[in-house]
Amino acid sequence: MALPAEFKAHSALVHGLVLSPDAKHLATAGFDGAVRLWSADSGQEVRTLSGHAGPVYAVSLSPDGQSLASCGDDKSVRLWSPSEGKMVKELKGHGGVVDAVAFAPDGRRVASASADKSVRLWDVADGQGKPLGNHGGSVYAVAFAADGQRLATAGADGLVKVWDVPGQKEFKALKGHDGPVSIVVYTPDGPLSAGFDRMLRLWDADAGSEKAKAGPLPDDPYGLALSKDGKRVAIGGYGGHVAVWDIAGGKAVFTKRYKSPAYCVIWLADDATLVSGHDDGHVRATAVAS
Repeated sequence: MALPAEFKAHSALVHGLVLSPDAKHLATAGFDGAVRLWSADSGQEVRTLSGHAGPVYAVSLSPDGQSLASCGDDKSVRLWSPSEGKMVKELKGHGGVVDAVAFAPDGRRVASASADKSVRLWDVADGQGKPLGNHGGSVYAVAFAADGQRLATAGADGLVKVWDVPGQKEFKALKGHDGPVSIVVYTPDGPLSAGFDRMLRLWDADAGSEKAKAGPLPDDPYGLALSKDGKRVAIGGYGGHVAVWDIAGGKAVFTKRYKSPAYCVIWLADDATLVSGHDDGHVRATAVAS
């Protein structure tokens, strides 16, 4: 069986997507207040996780797939057992909408970003958290480096910030975007960000400088996902574009446009299929032309 080309996942906007480590399931976050688990083979719903009091903005799965983190409009981060379908912990501390959440590579910590301008780091075992620091505006995205030693965040203040995770302090503030930075991922060559200036920017975190840039993108970017081989990045945009850019070449190698805005995007395990979440509540699978 194969994932359907599209299916209705939520009754409202789909704002978050993640693929399980074993590539068997998808988890989605919806503005209808639900987190849902789906078969990555058939697109059939497996389970609904209910508990958020409002729209859910993002989901992340631990490296072993045994824990799921979600965040949303109710200012909380929630930890779930996806296999049991129950909430394990509710993490409170943010004073505004929590826009993004990500598990560390070792699964022991979760990072979150909020409209309260703060970045927080949580201990999964005891649920305790503390702020790493702040941006000058809402923080929209968080992404760990592969070794878990650094964390990149993107904010409305136009900055990409890199944090020293063991030291729990700010490492570098990266300046270059002309406007809010909506999303960031951590590539093997450093943080890669995209913003409302419709540019992709690759950074040297140690030097605190821009290494390369590419663009312009066709619309405002909301979703960004690195391919498994680390050579391409998928982008979902407000204008409905789902695109693939070659990082080294700095150019688009694939683009498809849907009628509904694409707020999140991920790669399936084959590195040849994109899955995107849309404003109309649908999840769509797109085969990427070689």
